[in-house]
Amino acid sequence: MRLPHRDGGAGGTAVTSVENGAALRESSCHPSNGNTVTVRPSRYETVRWLVQRQSGGSIGERDGCSETPGAVSKSRAQLHSPLLAGRTGGLFWAEVVASPGKSKEAEIKRINKELANIRSKFKGDKALDGYSKKKYVCKLLFIFLLGHDIDFGHMEAVNLLSSNRYTEKQIGYLFISVLVNSNSELIRLINNAIKNDLASRNPTFMGLALHCIANVGSREMAEAFAGEIPKILVAGDTMDSAKQSAALCLLRLYRTSPHLVPTGDWASRVVHLLNDQHLGVVTAATSLITTLAQKNPEEFKTSVSLAVSRLSRIVTSASTDLQDYTYYFVPAPWLSVKLLRLLQCYPPPEDPAVRGRLTECLETILNKAQEPPKSKKVQHSNAKNAVLFEAISLIIHHDSEPNLLVRACNQLGQFLQHRETNLRYLALESMCALASSEFSHEAVKTHIETVIAALKTERDVSVRQRAVDLLYAMCDRSNAQQIVAEMLSYLETADYSIREEIVLKVAILAEKYAVDYTWYVDTILNLIRIAGDYVSEEVWYRVIQIVINRDDVQGYAAKTVFESLQAPACHENLVKVGGYILGEFGNLIAGDPRSSPLVQFNLLHSKFHLCSVPTRALLLSTYIKFVNLFPEVKPTIQDVLRSDSQLRNADAELQQRAVEYLRLSTVASTDILATVLEEMPPFPERESSILAKLKKKKGPGTVMGLEEGKRERGPDINGGPEPAPASATSTPSPSADLLGLGAVPPAPAGPPPSSGGLLVDVFSDSPSAVAPLAPGSEDNFARFVCKNNGVLFENQLLQIGLKSEFRQNLGRMFIFYGNKTSTQFLNFTPTLICSDDLQANLSLQTKPVDPTVDGGAQVQQVVNIECVSDFTEAPVLNIQFRYGGTFQNVSVKLPITLNKFFQPTEMASQDFFQRWKQLSSPQQEVQNIFKAKHPMDTEITKAKIIGFGSALLEEVDPNPANFVGAGIIHTRTTQIGCLLRLEPNLQAQMYRLTLRTSKETVSQRLCALLSEQF
Repeated sequence: MRLPHRDGGAGGTAVTSVENGAALRESSCHPSNGNTVTVRPSRYETVRWLVQRQSGGSIGERDGCSETPGAVSKSRAQLHSPLLAGRTGGLFWAEVVASPGKSKEAEIKRINKELANIRSKFKGDKALDGYSKKKYVCKLLFIFLLGHDIDFGHMEAVNLLSSNRYTEKQIGYLFISVLVNSNSELIRLINNAIKNDLASRNPTFMGLALHCIANVGSREMAEAFAGEIPKILVAGDTMDSAKQSAALCLLRLYRTSPHLVPTGDWASRVVHLLNDQHLGVVTAATSLITTLAQKNPEEFKTSVSLAVSRLSRIVTSASTDLQDYTYYFVPAPWLSVKLLRLLQCYPPPEDPAVRGRLTECLETILNKAQEPPKSKKVQHSNAKNAVLFEAISLIIHHDSEPNLLVRACNQLGQFLQHRETNLRYLALESMCALASSEFSHEAVKTHIETVIAALKTERDVSVRQRAVDLLYAMCDRSNAQQIVAEMLSYLETADYSIREEIVLKVAILAEKYAVDYTWYVDTILNLIRIAGDYVSEEVWYRVIQIVINRDDVQGYAAKTVFESLQAPACHENLVKVGGYILGEFGNLIAGDPRSSPLVQFNLLHSKFHLCSVPTRALLLSTYIKFVNLFPEVKPTIQDVLRSDSQLRNADAELQQRAVEYLRLSTVASTDILATVLEEMPPFPERESSILAKLKKKKGPGTVMGLEEGKRERGPDINGGPEPAPASATSTPSPSADLLGLGAVPPAPAGPPPSSGGLLVDVFSDSPSAVAPLAPGSEDNFARFVCKNNGVLFENQLLQIGLKSEFRQNLGRMFIFYGNKTSTQFLNFTPTLICSDDLQANLSLQTKPVDPTVDGGAQVQQVVNIECVSDFTEAPVLNIQFRYGGTFQNVSVKLPITLNKFFQPTEMASQDFFQRWKQLSSPQQEVQNIFKAKHPMDTEITKAKIIGFGSALLEEVDPNPANFVGAGIIHTRTTQIGCLLRLEPNLQAQMYRLTLRTSKETVSQRLCALLSEQF
């Protein structure tokens, strides 16, 4: 049996991956977070994939149901496509395909000879017929996929587009799809040829033209054909194969240039394609409608009833009814998955008839999952489970049918002990979402023993991580102590990659569900003992805040930390907790001779020399607290403070504390000491900073959703207050208060002053107004040219930090927004602003952030970057929010520059100067002579050149004082080689910078960026 691919083309490949947990993940290629790793394709793989797609008659929008360029792993000798074999190659193909057995030099020599022959044929007086053009263009394409650059033959490929022969036209389109970039001068001719083929109404030629548009997918293509393709799609006389290609071509253009594909009158007609008799057309149309509905849900709302109707016909049909679209006894699995995903764009249908029909469909899918398999083949189970998991995702999304939710939970529970790792992983992941529903939470809890067993016995770390997530999600007051105990037990042997996350979750659960806070104290101290290195400041801050706010646990906490500190080896975090709690409440246990004041002091001071500077600063603050609590140990403490190791300490913070505390203990009266060193007052209530840290680590769409769902279930969560640590001194150190809790400043009574760019736009209250660049933005931008991490912007309210990584033409940037106040930021909206030119050359995809940023908290935003072509501008990051009722508007330049897409290239001296001479035309060289702005230090200069992205080539330049570098700028459309030479003149304090690249605009931009660094 054959099943068309999900885009409607022919094929028969198993379902291996469906987004959002709807099918089986690839266990061999996922990282710890469960995401699939994408392998970048080689030239050969890309061309081979395009050949197959054009031969198959549909555009390759696979979504995991067929091989992609990154999945091809065959050798060159296995190519032998009908396009690239037979008479078109002759002796040349035989020689080249056999070349792996020869030397690389022999292959290059043979290819250069063939290139010279092809060039002579193209330039000869005798006109070539269509077959000869096809043959030579095909050879050029083959040479290109072997890894050699091709700089001619483009016009001959364009001429092939006008041929009436399919094979000639196909080779022409294939060459253009691979080797012609969007900036080519031939684009106008190509567009004219495409328009002629689209107007021909020949479905074969229309398919080739649509394939080319989709494969190139450039802005120019979108501008030229965005209005014409929808007409082809909805026209009544268009063949089914052309409709499939038109739908997926339009989808490709919408994904790359959504603003150039406006939905118009054709939108409602596209929806009716869901009723088309040809299931290939329905499959392609569903992909298009799903993407459009995500951006404009109201405009495509009518698709819900049609999708339910079509889904009902599929799930109730026998495998023989859809024989051409049945895959291993599963009717149209890809179309079913796509329809279920489309329905997840909308809430449950309001029409009772439609809603009832959808419920019947979902019940039928769940019933079929219980039936014995009709085949033992893995393809059958893959396809069947793909539909099942997507149906469960829809049930979870609607969250309105208790019966379906419980049935879905029971079905997933059967997968928890399945022999297939992929199924266990997806079952755990889906049950995490079910645990947040009030209807299915109790059903999820029945599987707690199975989940605990998975945590202990699973070999796959990503499955164990999902088990931890599920335990956290199903936890409530009835099982909190059991779950926390199991997570602590697992923590001792847990993988290092997930220990910090487990620590945060244990701390949150212990606080939320603590009936007896002595258990909470024991849990946190045990947490520090087991995994002290992974206990962040937020965790031990929190335990101190809770102890201070609850009188009933203070004595027990002092006694417990005192006993814990007696261990020979204590983690530094335990010393911090012990120092703080004993400094506040050591008097509660001082009556016992075993914990007398002097014993407490000696115990803490025995750890002093082993601790870091911040911890020592905290212990000095504890000592001065002891002077107030226990006057009998005052002389001993004064001797410690008076010692040379304190008064003459190399660290200014420790020295200042020792001097001030010694003076305070000497001159202050008892009443003054009691006033200055009184107990910390209870902290004000606010959300736990541990939960905020976990939200930041996991993302707003996971932990936050679970927490909100739990709040809705009932009042079984402890609403424990979290204080903002109070500052006792004005010392601007990380340990600002007496015991070093790193306090944030209290919220001001009124709006802060607008100096220094704090309020960039004071009078504008309109979110649409974009503020000018903040003062100092340009300087901060320049500092990031040669580095990827650091603080981009900071004022009295907000801090923006960056962490980024780039590889070839792709990059990822993590933006951290920190609220420096104790007041919430409301309506927090960061926006990336790009000019039209920059949008065409730089693709940016951002994930939304939580609109509320708590005081002292930090949120993270991820920006995925792709360099399409070289660019000169930089995007602007605009942040708008409300603080204390006042509208704030800040804009900064985001340091995404062309040099970030540098890949360093090592070269020998001979190769460097040979390439240097080749790039000698005036358009390829840019030179700048400038005065040094910074000290001319050799090591700093080397570090900046390496940070700029190029390789620093040692012993290449005859003058050892000069610096030379080499690299390649990677974009989606091309690769641009770059050579640089920096010549310092120490006497004149000047530099001469020379850059040579194959593109003038790139040379100018790189020279301007690098000149500013010296």
